[in-house]
Amino acid sequence: MCNEMTTWEKAVEFHGHVCPGLAIGYRAAVEAMDRLNEERAADEEIVAIVETDACGVDAVQLITGCTFGKGNFFFRDVGKQAFSFGVRGKDKGLRLILKNGVIDDLAPEGWAELREKVFNKTAAPEEQSRFKELHRQATEKLLEEPLENIMEMKTIEMNFPPKARIFNTVECAFCGEGVMEPRARVKEGEIACQDCL
Repeated sequence: MCNEMTTWEKAVEFHGHVCPGLAIGYRAAVEAMDRLNEERAADEEIVAIVETDACGVDAVQLITGCTFGKGNFFFRDVGKQAFSFGVRGKDKGLRLILKNGVIDDLAPEGWAELREKVFNKTAAPEEQSRFKELHRQATEKLLEEPLENIMEMKTIEMNFPPKARIFNTVECAFCGEGVMEPRARVKEGEIACQDCL
């Protein structure tokens, strides 16, 4: 008999590994979908705005169905573990923000020191193995901890970006590659892609 994967298992499979960052995005997305009373987006009805390019955004995409390709997934490069969610046609949305220091507070003893060694590539093989185990434990704590202990949640006014548009493709006169018309520029009286400016 074959058991269906849980959404967490699907997120891990999509992302490629278990880590605290994935758990953060997972918790935010699951909570938002529950509070908004929504199912995974088939089109552009749900919008997600993420403020980090870290691991958690993979869980947000998987849980919400928001993607760059559908035009309902937006990246604001401000370096915050913050995630906003809304439903088109509704004025209010949710913003979930990781509380400062939460990961360090929940991580097992020795995790931070080993993390630095692993990331600096100075960890011995046994330290790498130990870190992997502590990393798994930190992830489990993030998944089990009451949400109010790890994230702030705010109701926000949603200013929705416009729905995705499909544009004509034009040919760059300099490299011959196709470029979306509104991204093309003019150089020496010819259509140019931004790479050829």
